[in-house]
Amino acid sequence: MAKYLLLKHYRGAPAAVNDVPMDQWTPDEIRAHVQYMNDFAERLQGTGEYVDGQALSPEGEWVRSDGDGKPPVTDGPFAETKDLIAGWMIIDVDSHDRAVELAGELSAAPGAGGRPIHEWLELRPFLTAPPTVDD
Repeated sequence: MAKYLLLKHYRGAPAAVNDVPMDQWTPDEIRAHVQYMNDFAERLQGTGEYVDGQALSPEGEWVRSDGDGKPPVTDGPFAETKDLIAGWMIIDVDSHDRAVELAGELSAAPGAGGRPIHEWLELRPFLTAPPTVDD
């Protein structure tokens, strides 16, 4: 089994086929989209391929260690994931082909007008071993 991260983006990916921003959807369209995502996750729980997934709030901040004392916090000025990443799902599948198949299916979640979004999802494998450097 191999774990993959599926990232849903607000922006930064190629435009979706049904490219209407979610803030312009009706409440029923949002409910249908969320239900599709929940049904997808439930089905993958049944096959043992679902690990976790969450929609992300648009709030967020950068935090780092700055030595002793309270860590500094900033809201920019660089691109932040709260502007880019809408949510994520982790899957654990037998092959890359299966990960691509599931990402394609998730991409078809309904959007405006109930039509599939056909959005681009970022598919990232988890690192299974630390990288090595050869001289």
